[in-house]
Amino acid sequence: MLSALLIFVFGLSIAAPPSEAQGPGAEVTFTATSANVNDAGRGVKINVFRWSSEDDRNALVAAMNPPAQRGNAEGADERGRGGAGRGAAGARGRGRGDAPAAPPNPMAGLITALERAPTIGYLWLNDSNIGYAIRYAYRTITPDRGERIILASNRRLGDTGTSWKPLAPATSTDYDFTVIELRLDSKGLGEGKASISTKVVVDPDAKMVALDNYAAAPAVLKNVKR
Repeated sequence: MLSALLIFVFGLSIAAPPSEAQGPGAEVTFTATSANVNDAGRGVKINVFRWSSEDDRNALVAAMNPPAQRGNAEGADERGRGGAGRGAAGARGRGRGDAPAAPPNPMAGLITALERAPTIGYLWLNDSNIGYAIRYAYRTITPDRGERIILASNRRLGDTGTSWKPLAPATSTDYDFTVIELRLDSKGLGEGKASISTKVVVDPDAKMVALDNYAAAPAVLKNVKR
């Protein structure tokens, strides 16, 4: 009886899903319908060849938190050397140091990271031969056994036309890339929202790139199904 109980408990422990399910895995396909954009109602297919790793996730977060440029420090150093009493040389040092360094640009860092990443999937409109390369695909399991999925492309949805232009009252962002966030229930059904009309931020709790204020953002993908 005891041995049977131990086997049962062990079976439960290995069947429980981890909080985060990552790794190469098999190819995954999602279908959906576009919504709240110019060409709403069109079929969409998303193919993910493999999931991004935690290292990939951390690299993307780091790209959005670039270190401050060294212009000010170098200027201060020039001022320090000039202050040693070399007259005109010191004045020239102060002149060069007065120009403030450009502030870090998180979005420039993000697009650079996406440009360097390999293609690990595609997003297609069913009736179009235009596909968007997916350079990042990170998946987490939620407490209710659903899924939160972040996809990113180095291209903006609709960069070749107006199909993906957000409908009012939503306003378009000016990003040259796209971040899509899918939220699915335990049956693999849900919706998706995108950076074409929503800001991109680093989620401090999940420690990953995501969409700002997901609940208030308009869905651009409905009837999402794994």
